[in-house]
Amino acid sequence: MKPMGPERYGVVAKLVDCADHGAGSGAELFLVEGDSAAAAVARVRDARRQAVLPMQGKPLNASRASSAKVADHPFFGPLAAAIGIGVEPHCEPHRSRYERVLVLTDPDADGIHCGYLVLLFFQRFMRPLLDTGQIGIVRPPWGEVVVAGELLLAFSEPELAAVVDRHRSREGIAVRRYRGLAALDADLLRMTCVDPATRRIDAVSPADIAAMTAVIEALEPT
Repeated sequence: MKPMGPERYGVVAKLVDCADHGAGSGAELFLVEGDSAAAAVARVRDARRQAVLPMQGKPLNASRASSAKVADHPFFGPLAAAIGIGVEPHCEPHRSRYERVLVLTDPDADGIHCGYLVLLFFQRFMRPLLDTGQIGIVRPPWGEVVVAGELLLAFSEPELAAVVDRHRSREGIAVRRYRGLAALDADLLRMTCVDPATRRIDAVSPADIAAMTAVIEALEPT
């Protein structure tokens, strides 16, 4: 298999890196959809400890593609180079430049699928990061309901509908669905997605990926 480390890619294109790296640094790498989302996250991140790398279109399915094709992929190759631990069967997780890798995609169907495809890459080529809980999914808000000046956030369409239903009898309700990370107000993006003290993160395990795969395969046409 072709190398997928810094010796092949040098300075990783599109990576907005942080200042600190390695064990004990608290460094995080956000994986987002496209340049607009990357620019939005980069504006509100902690430049010392938080890096951003955008996907270039929808990733390929790394569980089915050849190793050579994955190594040549315009996102997965640079991703592996940025993390710096090599790939299975020669993965060295103690060399990771980041203590945590966070998948931050839009909460719509395309975003969820992109995030899933990224997780398949980690499952096949960087399994130790999953086993040690170093891969997480950030939950961005789906929409908002403003009631009498109070902002109520929802993180899915059913949650948004439930919030609207609870306040249906009140006057002056305003409902808004967000159109991607780049459309979020900077303070809201920082609070809900970037700030470790206030964001929502789900750790991801191999068992979680297996469950996602079962759901997605059941939805695919036969």
